Amino acid sequence: MREIVLAARPQGEPKETDFELRDADEREPGDGEVLVRNVFVSVDPYMRGRMTGIRTYVDGYDVGAPIGGGAVGRVVASRHDGLSEGDWVSSMLGWREGGIVDGGTLRKLDPKLAPPSTALGALGMPGFTAWVGLQEIGQVKEGETIYVSGAAGAVGSAAVQIAKRKGLRVIGSAGSPEKVEWLRSLGAEAFDYRETPAREALADGIDVYFDNVGGEQLEAALNALREFGRVIACGSISRYNDEKPQPGPRNLAFVVTKRLRMQGFIVTDHVARFGDFVREVGPWVGDGTFDARETVLEGLENVPAAFAGLFHGDNTGKMLVRVGPDD
Repeated sequence: MREIVLAARPQGEPKETDFELRDADEREPGDGEVLVRNVFVSVDPYMRGRMTGIRTYVDGYDVGAPIGGGAVGRVVASRHDGLSEGDWVSSMLGWREGGIVDGGTLRKLDPKLAPPSTALGALGMPGFTAWVGLQEIGQVKEGETIYVSGAAGAVGSAAVQIAKRKGLRVIGSAGSPEKVEWLRSLGAEAFDYRETPAREALADGIDVYFDNVGGEQLEAALNALREFGRVIACGSISRYNDEKPQPGPRNLAFVVTKRLRMQGFIVTDHVARFGDFVREVGPWVGDGTFDARETVLEGLENVPAAFAGLFHGDNTGKMLVRVGPDD
């Protein structure tokens, strides 16, 4: 089986030459271990920070080492009592066609609940991030107005749909007419930030801002937030490839004068709530009333291109790469 390793630390936007495809070492699983063949692997914006090698809330990637991350696959061979050949599992095997892992680190998936790929999107880290951001960090309330930037991405589209179900008025931004139309089909009031300035689109005011983008979008939201508003600081993808630090929002004084609350969060701090999240959102995904949209590329060799595409808005919903058959 093959794997992708970090060949060089990206400078600015990640390039194909920053990665290398190579054959992986193989062996038989030992006691308690499982051999998994991946079907889908995930590319996620947080991986860009890990490629710097600097530890933030998680260790950086080493040059020459495989790139770890979310993956979904099937058990090929098991020496773990709770897992059998053919079982669907989610893992952190990352950008590989498969590998051997401790069976205790795997999450067994129920394909009858929802398609297994959703364990990397709507029913995985992105969906859970949206749920935690709204419930725990933003503490949103029915009747409030929330603005979600990057609303057509994996986290953003989940936040839009969960917020709608909780009775909020939702405004979302995206980078193309097609994405805007999709967001409108989900019940959001959507605009194309390339055509309409966020400050103009938010002129009526908002109560909560779910920030996936940072930069100009954050500045516009601080202008629009009403007194005692909240900022759910989830990500700043517009800044991840900056080679030099950029000035922060020029209007941070509003945090004081409007008595705003701005809080960042790391979803793994809330893992104890994951079961509650799946119990609430799982049935929506399973019955199709929650649109778990995916953009899927084919082949392990296309993982770097899929990753780079995140920073150009190439995905609608969750970006995945299929690296193996699902049977």
